[in-house]
Amino acid sequence: MGFIKHPQTNGQVEAANKVILKGLKKRLEGKKGSWANELASVLRSYRTSPQSSTGEIPFRLTYGVDTVIQVEVGEPSLRLLLGGGSEAVIKDLVDETRQMAHLTETAIKQRIALRYNGKVLKRNLGEGDLVLRRNDIGLPTPGEGKLATNWEGPYRVRKVLGKGGYKLEKLDGSEIPRTWNMANLKRFYS
Repeated sequence: MGFIKHPQTNGQVEAANKVILKGLKKRLEGKKGSWANELASVLRSYRTSPQSSTGEIPFRLTYGVDTVIQVEVGEPSLRLLLGGGSEAVIKDLVDETRQMAHLTETAIKQRIALRYNGKVLKRNLGEGDLVLRRNDIGLPTPGEGKLATNWEGPYRVRKVLGKGGYKLEKLDGSEIPRTWNMANLKRFYS
């Protein structure tokens, strides 16, 4: 198929493929089996539309020039005649365009991180505090299945490791294997 494929993308390929599949579904509306005929136009549409993360067209970031539709190849359009400029000047601006797209993407990521981190509740536990741990982490409790409780315990905090890491022990003093993160623990109130 014509989907985008890179080895390390942090979910970018999946997101791009999702957009392409959504475009194909809109184009097909009742035409079964003709996706191959529509794929080229959907891919062209994706490659020539500004992306929300960068504000730029992927084609321009890749090749350094705007795309030209097939009609403009034979007959130059007003856009080509007025928007012109030499190719050398346009290619010199490619690096600047890529840099601006990178800055836009970085700014968006920082805004998302600030919004997410603003909602995170910081909880600190001390040695000796009682906690519950998530039941779906680690080895499953035999015989429980899907109807098992979500939290098990209580356990005692044996050692605070910092940055949200804790060593736990059972109430009889026997150590629980592995390190536990605060995301999988909650304070136990008796």
